[in-house]
Amino acid sequence: MRVISINLNGIRSAFNKDFLAWLHQQNADVICLQELKAQAADMSPDMLAPAGYHGYFHHAEKKGYSGVGIYSKTRPQKIIEGLGITEFDCEGRYLEAQFGNFSVASLYLPSGSSGEERQAVKFKFMTAFMPHLREMLASGREFLLCGDWNIAHTEKDLRNWRGNRKNSGFLPEERAWLTALLNDIGLVDVFRRLHPDLEAYTWWSNRGQAWAKDVGWRIDYQIATPALARTAQSAAIYKMQRFSDHAPLTIDYNYILESE
Repeated sequence: MRVISINLNGIRSAFNKDFLAWLHQQNADVICLQELKAQAADMSPDMLAPAGYHGYFHHAEKKGYSGVGIYSKTRPQKIIEGLGITEFDCEGRYLEAQFGNFSVASLYLPSGSSGEERQAVKFKFMTAFMPHLREMLASGREFLLCGDWNIAHTEKDLRNWRGNRKNSGFLPEERAWLTALLNDIGLVDVFRRLHPDLEAYTWWSNRGQAWAKDVGWRIDYQIATPALARTAQSAAIYKMQRFSDHAPLTIDYNYILESE
């Protein structure tokens, strides 16, 4: 099972940069998309369902904002839009596809970088999301949470960590929350399991020469239940082409999706 996660920073923009052609070369089973910045009516047939894939989306109510999606070769038995929390669901931040005893979700955690008000929303989302994760783990289902978590976990996960200790995305409270998710709840950061010490990034600011100098952040993750994480065989961050200010994260698992 090959799974790709990518924040597109606008699906129409990414498709204009040949994202679709690249996607068809990947032979991925599931692709999790974040930051669609589009409603269904704005999307072409190829965006809604690329050849060989079923497409599912959770759009934000606000036009040109947020939104998540999942492309899947196998048709899921069930799709869950949102977390059942209106404040967050109206922003299109969570979409889950269920295949037998396995779930894959596309997640777009709020960013707090625009100011204190949005940082408060981010903290509120984090607080609300933790019980959801505990419930999922208690259900006995295997699951994989793919997406833009907007948090760099450790000093290995961003180039300029010293200068960002008081900035959203690397605040002590955010990092502690992610540590609790991994250590207390018991989920696994799959890329880090495969590459314990590799300093590699998935997002680069558009300011300065961040991309050229590789001054990046690793804020896009595939986070899995322990049994699923143990089947992970390889992980790669694709940087040969740029579809977005984020890079695609691809992980291969020794796991077979159940068909309907």
